[in-house]
Amino acid sequence: MAKVKTAYFCQNCGSQYPQWLGQCKNCGEWNTLIEEIVEKSPTKSFSERSKQHIINIIEVETHEEPRISTPSEELNRVLGGGIVLGSVTLIGGEPGIGKSTLLLQLALKMKKKILYVSGEESASQIKMRADRLTELQNPHCYLFTETSVEKILHEAKKLKPDFVIIDSIQTLQSQLIESSPGTVSQIRECSNEIIKYAKDSNTPVFLVGHITKDGQIAGPKVLEHMVDVVLNFDGDRNHLFRLLRANKNRFGSTAEIGIYEMVSQGLKEIKNPSEILITKKFEELSGNSVAVTLEGNRPMLIEIQALVSSAVYGTPQRSCTGFDSKRVNMLLAVLEKRAGFQLGAKDVFLNITGGIKTDDPALDLAVVASILSSNEDIAISEHFCFAGEIGLSGEIRPVSQIEQRISEAEKLGYEKIFVSNLNKIPKKKFGITIVEVSKIEDFHEHLF
Repeated sequence: MAKVKTAYFCQNCGSQYPQWLGQCKNCGEWNTLIEEIVEKSPTKSFSERSKQHIINIIEVETHEEPRISTPSEELNRVLGGGIVLGSVTLIGGEPGIGKSTLLLQLALKMKKKILYVSGEESASQIKMRADRLTELQNPHCYLFTETSVEKILHEAKKLKPDFVIIDSIQTLQSQLIESSPGTVSQIRECSNEIIKYAKDSNTPVFLVGHITKDGQIAGPKVLEHMVDVVLNFDGDRNHLFRLLRANKNRFGSTAEIGIYEMVSQGLKEIKNPSEILITKKFEELSGNSVAVTLEGNRPMLIEIQALVSSAVYGTPQRSCTGFDSKRVNMLLAVLEKRAGFQLGAKDVFLNITGGIKTDDPALDLAVVASILSSNEDIAISEHFCFAGEIGLSGEIRPVSQIEQRISEAEKLGYEKIFVSNLNKIPKKKFGITIVEVSKIEDFHEHLF
């Protein structure tokens, strides 16, 4: 008979304690420890365990992991080329951001046998959302509204689908654990069973995960270590764009990004985000500039807007949307110390249009250009773009993959790009004028 053990689990970080404490020692949160009954099966003897032998790494045979290509090019890009057989992918995001819509579209578009398990919606509710995606039909998409992990895996083994979608992992519960769904022990046990099924049957599984108020995936942190891929689906509720990023990927890069737009028919892929993120202006306005950023291997042009005005209230305000406010303060200090611009007594507001958030240091040059343009009330030509990092001594530092950035700007019809003179620019001829600058002072002279 299995031994029954009681333990206290922190619902914020998943730490386990033998007795109740008011504060979790690991994450510092108060009143998050809940008592849960944990059942452990008897440990197998050494002879019953599977026998493995030591092997030299040179003798190990390697082979390319087979992948299932999805109809979504953006998802393929983030996953590294497609879905790997037997992989478990966890996708998290804010409520209402579009996680279920993204996976339902995937299930309806793919011409394969799909098992869509939902513990949050009824079959009729899922069908209503599917009908909204009118152009998408898959006769081999099967729905199963169940929260018992044993029943789900039993039906999956009978149906033998090409891959499984579970929405969401926090709603599942195992009969072996006597605690409510969503608790640390339930999530850990259900995840273990699902991962074992995926590896044994070589069936890829997608898991939807809820997040906490801090933006972390709810449940034990070990959940993210157990799965093969962790995707984060985020965006601004006030904007239509949704960004899909990989926080972890055992089969590809974590630097790639997928961009979607939320429309009435679901999520629409953005093939060329640069053309959508840049405003088509009828007249040139001061404070606007265009930066050439890079997400993974994908160059992208985004618009930077700045407003510099006299401080009405005693203390100058610094407000940033989509950009690190501490870095803006650093750039303002460099402008004042190294270039002599008096910005200490002025309000500075900075915005990256389209709800995009990025931390690429190559945006520094465009941020400075926007601030100087607004401060002097001189418009920057809409045919100029920028790619450069700024150091504390006021020097313009080189950025990575400059050739891809220049090619993207040339493709979109820009006439001039400002870069560091330390960049090793290829000798091939570009159809765009490349202006190389070394200091902020030189940059100001070339710009105005």
